[in-house]
Amino acid sequence: MTLTPNDGLPVPQRYGAILAIALGITVSVLDGAIANVALPTIAKDLHASPASSIWVVNAYQLAITISLLSLASLGDIFGYRRIYQTGLLVFSITSLFCALSDSLTTLTIARILQGFGAAAIMSVNTALIRIIYPQRFLGRGMGINALIVAVSSAAGPTVAAGILSIASWQWLFAINLPIGLAALALGLRYLPANSTKSQGQKFDVTSSIMNALTFGLLITAISGFAQGQNRMLILGEVLVLLIIGWFFVRRQLSRPFPLLPVDLLRIPIFAMSLGTSLCSFSAQMLAFVSLPFFLQNTLGLDSVSTGLLLTPWPLATMVMAPIAGRLVERYHPGMLGGIGMIVFSFGLYSLSLLPQDPSNLNIIWRMLLCGAGFGLFQSPNNHTIITAAPRNRSGGASGLLGTARLLGQTTGAAMVALMFNLFPEQGTHASLILAGTLAGGGAIVSFMRMTQQTASQKEAQNKT
Repeated sequence: MTLTPNDGLPVPQRYGAILAIALGITVSVLDGAIANVALPTIAKDLHASPASSIWVVNAYQLAITISLLSLASLGDIFGYRRIYQTGLLVFSITSLFCALSDSLTTLTIARILQGFGAAAIMSVNTALIRIIYPQRFLGRGMGINALIVAVSSAAGPTVAAGILSIASWQWLFAINLPIGLAALALGLRYLPANSTKSQGQKFDVTSSIMNALTFGLLITAISGFAQGQNRMLILGEVLVLLIIGWFFVRRQLSRPFPLLPVDLLRIPIFAMSLGTSLCSFSAQMLAFVSLPFFLQNTLGLDSVSTGLLLTPWPLATMVMAPIAGRLVERYHPGMLGGIGMIVFSFGLYSLSLLPQDPSNLNIIWRMLLCGAGFGLFQSPNNHTIITAAPRNRSGGASGLLGTARLLGQTTGAAMVALMFNLFPEQGTHASLILAGTLAGGGAIVSFMRMTQQTASQKEAQNKT
């Protein structure tokens, strides 16, 4: 059966492909958050210091961030399916290496390799969704994908606590192997090939190296500043970052197929949507990282109770994201995203106003507001980002979307450290105020997008 670019896949192949994407995204995103809870146990078991054990988390995130755009470019050249399946295979095998590691060094190396596998999965997943779903159902597809990313990211601590209550930390990684292989089997059978590939595009090795250095130095400098590291070292990193980044961007402006798709950033609705995505994930991480300190240190709750009180957030996102995916088929995404970010901002500000001894219900309704607003924003926003780009540049758009999420999460987590350094007694309160402000700013930018035509509106106008 020959499909036009907007037809999507026929049923039941479409459902098999959706499941392959869902399983791959779940394990790759979840693994970024799941190790945090186990760090004290891992450090003790491997005879490592708490400070050095942080590399179990940082190595994974850093590997993803520095390779995401390069792998998205390879997807445009060689096909999204091939990159996705390679990523699943690498991720599954290296998960086993993580589980078998007997020292912090070997575990860190395994996590770096696992991060490259996760980056391959994340770099092309939304590009594949654009091929899997018919054009008229693309909003729903983006809603489901946003739901999976948001819930997987938010549920990490709860899932980790559940596994650690019945098994050792090695199972946090070993459990990825059967899930990853199942996703790979489904992908081999159901995932489609690119309907359109970029003709004449070649992989730019120099740009790939410059990209890795630029984003690696950016994350290192942000984290170092937030944690109070040597100011001269951070200044040196920033100077090197600015020099390399300047040459990197100049190189991209002269390339017909840039690794960093700066040409896509010239599309106003694309650039604004990417900015609001960065704000939303920064705000989310500011809340997720800071709230456990309030719940455990101030209220005296244990880790299980903390996990349960945080759960309404992903549950509300789970309900709202698919609904928003349907609404984007009828309403402008700028309006939906703006309303979602206002609700999100209100929820964050309300959390900052919690009394010293709140009831569970008092906490839960605020969590529900945050989750609902976040879910209402994410689906329309992701839909806009992926459809604003030309179809043969879907890999680049997908890579930028993933990069914005990772940079937002990294920046948000770093800003929590900064808030606790500046306001030792009111760190959570300051973090939530900052998160609410970022969400409010994102709402303003989102509403500004209503002056811009969406891809579907342009398509309808061209037909008339």
